[in-house]
Amino acid sequence: MAMDPFSQLILTISVTSFLTFQWLFHRVSPWISIRISPGFLQLSDKQRVEWNSRTVSTFHALLVGLFCLHILVFDDAVNENPVWGDPTLVKINVAITTGYLISDLLLIFYYWKAIGDKFFVVHHLAALYAYYYVLGQGMLPYFANFRLLAEFSTPCVNQRWFFEVLGYPKSSRPNMVNGVAMAMVFFMVRVAVMPVYYGRMYAVYGTEAFYLVPWGGRVAWICSSICLDIMNIMWMHKIARGCYKVLRAAQRSKSGAPQENGKAD
Repeated sequence: MAMDPFSQLILTISVTSFLTFQWLFHRVSPWISIRISPGFLQLSDKQRVEWNSRTVSTFHALLVGLFCLHILVFDDAVNENPVWGDPTLVKINVAITTGYLISDLLLIFYYWKAIGDKFFVVHHLAALYAYYYVLGQGMLPYFANFRLLAEFSTPCVNQRWFFEVLGYPKSSRPNMVNGVAMAMVFFMVRVAVMPVYYGRMYAVYGTEAFYLVPWGGRVAWICSSICLDIMNIMWMHKIARGCYKVLRAAQRSKSGAPQENGKAD
């Protein structure tokens, strides 16, 4: 069966995305990092692998996150019919993410000693399973796109690691500013949006459009959303505690009070 032109385009975007993110990891990130941060040269081989991985992750998060925001604000077809609305732009965005996830999985397996993580493998495979229904059958475009909003928290999380590996004290101003920004952005794009997301899910539950979604699609949609949000709430609690401890330590330091021993997570 011949593939229609748009499906060919989506496949081409996914393959191009994969190759681009491989190129960014192996060539662009090391070249830029040496020029922007002299500390990059002092890192171990394992740290450089993770550095390049996180650099690529940040680029992907900003690219896909901004595209996602544009769709959420301006794509009326998807917003009016969240289950079966015209998925053209969402498919393009998801195709970019699909290429990135496959690229990142390959790097995780190849550099397992440096960046291997069973959780990320499960996360990537689960995401690819869910994206199959979006790319293959064009269903649930609003919900797939909405989930990508979470990418906006990734740059701050990565920056926290960059500061740590470069030796910035947790009480340093850049670290504290990034920590507060990370907590605020994480809350906004992963926790505060939950009522909106589940409100739309509840609104379509039981409708004709809902029952047209096959069981596999419903499992990928509902179960993965609930599991992911349980993890998001746990992470938010951990981030908030860590942010509070660092800010309190900085405040005690300013006031001249003795600091408590402890490490903020």
